[in-house]
Amino acid sequence: MYFMQFRCFSTLLDSTRHSTSGKSIGQKVGRRNWNPLPLPHRTIPEPKGQDLDYINVAYSHLIHSDWAKLKSLSTGLTSFRVKHILLKISKDHVLSLEFFNWVKLQSPSCHTLETISMILHILTKYCKFKSADSILKNNLVSNSIGFPSKLFETILYTYRLCDSSPRVFDSLFKTYANSKKFRNATDTFCQMKEYGFLPTIESCNAYLSALINSSRVDIALAFYREFRRCRISPNIYTLNMVVSAFCQSGKIEKAIEVFMEMDSMGLSPTSVSYNALIAGHVNRGLMNLAMKFKDSMEKSGVSPNDVTYNTLIHGFCKEGKLNEANKTFREMKAAGIAPNVVTYTTLINGHSKSSNSEVGMKLYEEMSRHGIKADILTYNALILALCKEGKTRKAASMVKELDRENLVVNSSTFSALITGQCVRKNSERAFQLYKSMVRSGCHPNSNTYKMLISTFCKNEDFDGALQVMKDMVKRHMAPDSDILSEICVGLCRYGKDELVIELHREIEAANIVPEGFILPESINTPQPETT
Repeated sequence: MYFMQFRCFSTLLDSTRHSTSGKSIGQKVGRRNWNPLPLPHRTIPEPKGQDLDYINVAYSHLIHSDWAKLKSLSTGLTSFRVKHILLKISKDHVLSLEFFNWVKLQSPSCHTLETISMILHILTKYCKFKSADSILKNNLVSNSIGFPSKLFETILYTYRLCDSSPRVFDSLFKTYANSKKFRNATDTFCQMKEYGFLPTIESCNAYLSALINSSRVDIALAFYREFRRCRISPNIYTLNMVVSAFCQSGKIEKAIEVFMEMDSMGLSPTSVSYNALIAGHVNRGLMNLAMKFKDSMEKSGVSPNDVTYNTLIHGFCKEGKLNEANKTFREMKAAGIAPNVVTYTTLINGHSKSSNSEVGMKLYEEMSRHGIKADILTYNALILALCKEGKTRKAASMVKELDRENLVVNSSTFSALITGQCVRKNSERAFQLYKSMVRSGCHPNSNTYKMLISTFCKNEDFDGALQVMKDMVKRHMAPDSDILSEICVGLCRYGKDELVIELHREIEAANIVPEGFILPESINTPQPETT
């Protein structure tokens, strides 16, 4: 949906040949080869008679800060009078905001799109962006769906009336970006360009950041290309986000291209730039290249930080290269960079996957000596390491420690404990933990179910395996074909064909029959009656 919008306005931008370098914030776009629409202008009737008298008296009370006398006039407030009073006091942004808020309390219905637009013009003209942002956000929540498009139009028509500055449009765009109102931000960007305005790079960065943080990476990159066509000059924060976005989308070559362009733009890569590239290579398992970028980083005079080392350690642990992970850990400490909870947890988790609880416990003791507080992820990694080795008592003592540290047991904790009992082939205790897990509001994943069912089957307790399988089906989780076959064959061996048929019907009804699954040959499913 958003791509279509970007494609629509890219045609307009392709003909744009202008530069924003050296221009003031939000300055109107140059016009060579591009003809923005003229700004419309709307006036409001001059006040007469009682309206004029009211406005003059109210104005006098306002400039003398006589709010008590002003309150006596509150019953006579109208939208027309509020607009004219705002125009009279517009050079005093503090008084304008006080009056706007006072009207909101005394007679909220007097505020219209025009009064809201006027206060936004006043505040942004004097660079009071936080106040403008607050008013915008409040009105976005309380007003109708069509409010944003009508607001832009009203701001546009009152622009000259309020002797405004282009900052009002930039502020509007940035508020939509920060509020993750992506459609409104896109529409505002398009409308701004139609009338010859461009957002600042800071506002563009806000939109890029919001899109990337919301996993709209492709849209973020499309937006980047569009504002570059507008000749909006990126800064280092922009390029770092773009490098990260390309890496997230798996386009590492494109990320490197942007990285290499930094120098030609007069920008120097920072630790964030290098860390983004290192993370991109780590995520693809390209550890040798990740290490080369770390070396290049140091040669360029940019010092690796905790993020750099944590990323590399995570990569080595993920690849099962624990010697390299430990070497990087020692290098980190030798460089004077203090390991943090992420560092230790990553290493403990790596050793946990290799069923080496002893090293994990030593790392835990080391972090405790250095005053680094373990979090739930640390404890879960330790508990899993112990459970994989069948050390369930030691794991249980670690769970008690969670209570002392005011940490809450989660799904991963329960899964680890269930693993421990399954390793010991104690299916009954594993099942009790499973029931406690569900009662606690935690959700078992497919691996937990598979492990639990497999343990019941190994113990020849196919009724228990069937019960767990039915729970899994109720959660609409597709069973593993091999495990399902094992249950069915086991039940048939004990002459419980009807239970197999019933289970198969339930799985069919849930539309989660695993690919390749075939009922045992001994099962004769009843055929539907024919007339």
